[in-house]
Amino acid sequence: MSTRTETEAKPSRRALLLGCVGLALAVVPHRAAAQQKVAPKLVQYQEKPKGTQECDGCLHFVAPNSCKMVEGKINPKGWCALFAPKPK
Repeated sequence: MSTRTETEAKPSRRALLLGCVGLALAVVPHRAAAQQKVAPKLVQYQEKPKGTQECDGCLHFVAPNSCKMVEGKINPKGWCALFAPKPK
């Protein structure tokens, strides 16, 4: 049976939390910033708009012809299922 003596230092709550954060950072892949894009087919990408929804009005669109989420060349007047309007 082991008992803790008063001379043994207990780890502080802060030390435990910092240790957990360090472990999580070591385990998580460092690809978060370089997120992989999806194939146009998977998000129903089309070269024409869907009503008033057009790629150039989407939050993910990067001028002149690319997207943060979809692979390849993107038509500014196209559309896909990931469409999210830019905030006004």
